[in-house]
Amino acid sequence: MSLPNLFRTVLVLTSICVLSPALAEPAKPKPDFAVKTKAIDGTVTLDAAIKADTKLAENCLAEGKTWIAQQRTEAEPEYKSDPALFRNGPWTYERSYTMDSLVANRYASVLRTDYSYTGGAHPNTDIDTILWDKQLGKRISIRPFFTDLSDGSAAMQAMVKGAIAALRAEKKARGTDDDGEDYVKSIEPKLLKIGPVTLAPSTESGKSSGLTFHYAPYAVGAYAEGSYDAFVPWTALKPYLSAEGSAIFGGDRPKGDDDRNK
Repeated sequence: MSLPNLFRTVLVLTSICVLSPALAEPAKPKPDFAVKTKAIDGTVTLDAAIKADTKLAENCLAEGKTWIAQQRTEAEPEYKSDPALFRNGPWTYERSYTMDSLVANRYASVLRTDYSYTGGAHPNTDIDTILWDKQLGKRISIRPFFTDLSDGSAAMQAMVKGAIAALRAEKKARGTDDDGEDYVKSIEPKLLKIGPVTLAPSTESGKSSGLTFHYAPYAVGAYAEGSYDAFVPWTALKPYLSAEGSAIFGGDRPKGDDDRNK
């Protein structure tokens, strides 16, 4: 190819990318469930790792469908009473399930992310987690891995201390002002108040390197700060591990695992 023709080809390809940025972006995965009416545009999406586990996939999809149905039940009457609220189109609700880690080929940590936009100043994002026991075929909590996770227990106090330290370090790394008070008060030494948690992956095969607590925008800072993850290494929790916990924790956090929110 001559240089003039090569130059024209490069120019055309560059123009396509500039004029059609969507061509350069990965396409959204096809949802596993979708509903669209004048009031609601709702979807539920499972990633490939979750769909590979039939029972887990069925469980997540059923929950997702129920959530979409609830949003529709609330949105439809609003549309009938005040269609102007939907002048920019139906309200959007998207729920996605993503496998975060698989420990001992048994314990699957799942991130559940909800995105919604109902015409306000900005969309809303909520994050929750699921810990799935593949052997039992059901959801569990992290309680079996510790000797005592009652409210205010030593283990819960250690988790709170570790989570807050991780959040402060991340805020400093981002150059974000840290008022330190409001979000610290919101993180309590209670399993249902400390934040959604997953088993962190490890450099040691079949093990978990600790716990990662996940905080949606607004949970521990201004909306513009986005979401945060707070990693607490298993070594900080070692005195409180049960026999089951001692069996699954080990190794270090893999490089790059802390890049999800950057």
